[in-house]
Amino acid sequence: MATETLEKKAQESTLENNPTNKSVKKSNNQDKISACDVMKVNTSKVIKKMESQIPSYVQEYSDLYTEYLHTFDDLFGTCYISEKQFFDNLGFDQETLKTFDNYSKTLANFYSSQIDMSTNYLRAYIKMRISAIKSYDRYLHVMMDSYAKILSQYNSVTKK
Repeated sequence: MATETLEKKAQESTLENNPTNKSVKKSNNQDKISACDVMKVNTSKVIKKMESQIPSYVQEYSDLYTEYLHTFDDLFGTCYISEKQFFDNLGFDQETLKTFDNYSKTLANFYSSQIDMSTNYLRAYIKMRISAIKSYDRYLHVMMDSYAKILSQYNSVTKK
């Protein structure tokens, strides 16, 4: 409720600052500016700007990380091409190579499951943090409503 009033005042303030509306401003005699309006409007402006940057920030980080992983994949691909003939000519025992292959597959599966667990943990952690923020936001709204009522009562007492 208090937020809606501030937003309405901010919109009215925007209309008042429009050069075509100068006559309306003078006729309404609203030359006063509220510190709360200034802080609300400017804070909202900065927050909305930050929110607008999130998609590009996430995409750029994703692109960076993808390139990082691609570099490692290329490194192992290049080593494969360079070293295949060398290792093939060493004549390793096939049983040893099969054992090494099984070990390598086991490690790859282990790392894959660790990545999945880490991803699931992060997902749950983010959900928990979002839930905590939403709970805190609800609490703040209740407190701000109470604060607004107290200020209203104070203003009504001091006007008498």
